[in-house]
Amino acid sequence: MNDQTQISGLMQASIPQGVTEGYMPGFGNDFETEALPGALPQGMNSPQKVNYGLYGEQLSGTAFTAPSHQNERTWCYRIRPSVKHQGRYERIDLPYWKTAPHVPENVTSLGQYRWDPVPHSEERLTWLTGMRSMTTAGDVNTATGMAAHIYLVTESMKDDYFYSADGELLVVPQEGKLRFATELGIIDVEPQEIAIIPRGLVYRVEVLEGPARGFVCENYGQKFDLPGRGPIGANCMANRRDFKTPVAAFEDRETPSTMTIKWCGQFHRSEIPHSPLDVVAWHGNYAPCKYDLKTYCPVGAILFDHPDPSIFTVLTAPSGVEGTANIDFVLFRERWMVMEDTFRPPWYHKNVMSELMGNIYGQYDAKPQGFVPGGMSLHNCMLPHGPDREAFEKASNAELGPDKLDNTMSFMFETRFPQHLTEFAAKEAPLQDDYVDCWDGLEKHFDGTPGRK
Repeated sequence: MNDQTQISGLMQASIPQGVTEGYMPGFGNDFETEALPGALPQGMNSPQKVNYGLYGEQLSGTAFTAPSHQNERTWCYRIRPSVKHQGRYERIDLPYWKTAPHVPENVTSLGQYRWDPVPHSEERLTWLTGMRSMTTAGDVNTATGMAAHIYLVTESMKDDYFYSADGELLVVPQEGKLRFATELGIIDVEPQEIAIIPRGLVYRVEVLEGPARGFVCENYGQKFDLPGRGPIGANCMANRRDFKTPVAAFEDRETPSTMTIKWCGQFHRSEIPHSPLDVVAWHGNYAPCKYDLKTYCPVGAILFDHPDPSIFTVLTAPSGVEGTANIDFVLFRERWMVMEDTFRPPWYHKNVMSELMGNIYGQYDAKPQGFVPGGMSLHNCMLPHGPDREAFEKASNAELGPDKLDNTMSFMFETRFPQHLTEFAAKEAPLQDDYVDCWDGLEKHFDGTPGRK
């Protein structure tokens, strides 16, 4: 790549033929990219001297001895090694960003909960100060579980950088447009897209269109991966080619800056005299990426009944229990319903998994009222839930034919661990106190008459 493009102060690699808008296609690929010609060593990782006077440094996302098909690492060739991007740290407080285990004594998590969208305020908020934790699950110290957050962002981070040692972040925008300027390149993300920011990767967040609001799943456990398709075969659901990883981009900028680190739920800040986004070239498979949710191809029943909602899994983070995820990211988007003699909405159920849902846009079929874009709901493990009366009656009495669920996109962060409400979720977020009443209208139809439906 012989040319450079300047974006937000970063010198970005030129876009080679076959690469779209500064992104390389593929999920879990081994990528290579350079923002200056000849900056990327060939045939070896650690030459005695790197071109341009760069430093070679490896960023490992897994243990060195992880199986080869799971081993993730990236070699970075940077202006300064990372040890120059931090100094003496001072503990700071970000009171709304909580980490598991976090079980407030005065908060009850047993119940069915739903929230209206968390509103914007006049307060000026960055990616760090605007994070609002809703639930936590598991234990970050044992690398298990997750946390679910809402972000409210009105201000770009200026000469302010961040990375999390606690886990990767799955970002689901609902409103506004953000830019993640990372060590490995630039990702722009907007509603109906998601971004994955790996553990340990340095970045800053800029507001391209604001105010911005969205959802974040903080994954303490094994990295997100694509689910196995089993008998579905090689196609549909989320396809690897639709994930986009950025080309190399770097800053060579001497300006007073701050570096904030999240480590075991604590936040520490250090003063540094330059930008840490100084990776001129890199190769590897441990990198950020984005994905357009509109490219997700759902599958479903085409005669009667309908499969479990696991068929809508976009990404899964495995646990130590085979088939039981640390986290599943599940998408409910537009699709055709064609099943005969079938109750088509999600059925009434209790589940070993804990389900936190968010609405990106439109109307969710099992809850036509109350679950609005930007809103969330929580149904913890083994707590019953299902359609409200309106959805039940409509689905039970409809004249069945091909019917397209349109204008709808909701998702679920599902985990094997109980999700505990934070104080913010219980006391400050706009909780719908009457949500549990949505099932009050369900009537008893049973009268003992044989054959009655």
